[in-house]
Amino acid sequence: MVLEFKSEGIYCPAGDFYIDPWRPVERALITHGHADHARWGHRRYLATEPAAPVMRHRLGDISLETIRYGETRQIGDASVSFHPAGHVPGSAQIRVEVAGEVWVASGDYKTVDDGFSEPFETIKCHAFITESTFGLPVFTWDTQKTVTDQINQWWQANRAAGRFSVLGAYALGKAQRILASVDASIGPILTHGAIENTNEVLRAQGLTLPDTIRVTPDTDLKALKGALVIATPSGMGGPWMRRFGVGANAPSTAFASGWMSMRGHRRRRAADRGFVMSDHADWDGLNAAIKATGAERVFVTHGYTQQFSRWLGEQGYDAAVVETEYEGESLDAPEPETQPQPETTP
Repeated sequence: MVLEFKSEGIYCPAGDFYIDPWRPVERALITHGHADHARWGHRRYLATEPAAPVMRHRLGDISLETIRYGETRQIGDASVSFHPAGHVPGSAQIRVEVAGEVWVASGDYKTVDDGFSEPFETIKCHAFITESTFGLPVFTWDTQKTVTDQINQWWQANRAAGRFSVLGAYALGKAQRILASVDASIGPILTHGAIENTNEVLRAQGLTLPDTIRVTPDTDLKALKGALVIATPSGMGGPWMRRFGVGANAPSTAFASGWMSMRGHRRRRAADRGFVMSDHADWDGLNAAIKATGAERVFVTHGYTQQFSRWLGEQGYDAAVVETEYEGESLDAPEPETQPQPETTP
């Protein structure tokens, strides 16, 4: 096998490296900067050039080497290259070739171009490692324009009523995708500190975002009534929210997530609105991506793994579930801006 599945993570014996390992290892190839894929404690890291600034921001002083999209790197007896995954800026699928056999570890991905992240690239391979965060037929996404129009209309109505519009989104990826697509002429846009920190990193890379105002204890919110507020999901549930009003003056709240397509999730979050927007592929996207690779073997790592693996088997693939510690898209787990450094490394 080109890649093996070990207790530390996805391992390549020919190159003696791991892909997105969840235990400390000597050499880690990282698909993107989200906390469940880029973790503390590895001796050496390799990631794409656009993923590196966020990784350094989140992980601190790490030994990080970068690689360009499409560049081939020989590591031991393995030939490695990184290709756009369309998930968040800098995200990659990692192609590994050993003795003419090609495997692709896709990390997290989406196949629809959001106009902000590098668009997904199909890579032909013999074996494909896929997520299945939204691996059920019920999950199908509307176009980005449709969802953006819904957000703009919601914000405009709240602004006319003198209410803040607080929208929960991941600090890396989803928040910037929203910022890049909404109509900034409607009014001012405020951001949670964790989101604004990520904005600053991405702006420094040359990515274009509208002007935003970091929310601090000194922010004059009375002068900013009716603003759109982009918050982390964890921030939505804490005392940070009370500054935008309580009772009759409480803000209108919403979440942007693929999970908002399910009524139970909307009710549980007790938000006024749920906008169905995900940085992961929907059912059609997952199936189309896998078919386009030409792979005969498919390994399903996280999400609706059993159901999706069974479906793939019915379609004629040699499909199997692999247990990992990746989380996919969650509205419950906090998305830390940085991670605590472990006490020991290998």
